[in-house]
Amino acid sequence: MTPRPMHLVQLFLPLHDNAGAAFPRQMFGAVRKELTEAFGGVTAYQRAPATGLWEDDDATVQRDELVLFEAMVEALDRDWWRRYAGELAARFRQEEILVRALPCERL
Repeated sequence: MTPRPMHLVQLFLPLHDNAGAAFPRQMFGAVRKELTEAFGGVTAYQRAPATGLWEDDDATVQRDELVLFEAMVEALDRDWWRRYAGELAARFRQEEILVRALPCERL
């Protein structure tokens, strides 16, 4: 049996807003529900947040604590993911939500 090509789509969501206030757990639950309904499943890494560091336009290092959501998809609908990332950016009051897709295969 030949494995079908798939993509692993990862979304990085901040735990806190830009003022440092934690987002309510229900916001992450909504994302989990939406991805499960759209793709039949999701993996959420919420117990051990990742730390993201980046330089802004002023060369100041910014820091975020993030949770990671992953979904495996057969067809990568880039337009859908761009729209969803935009919706999440508005919902989480961010300039941008990082979404990336990696080729993978189910073994």
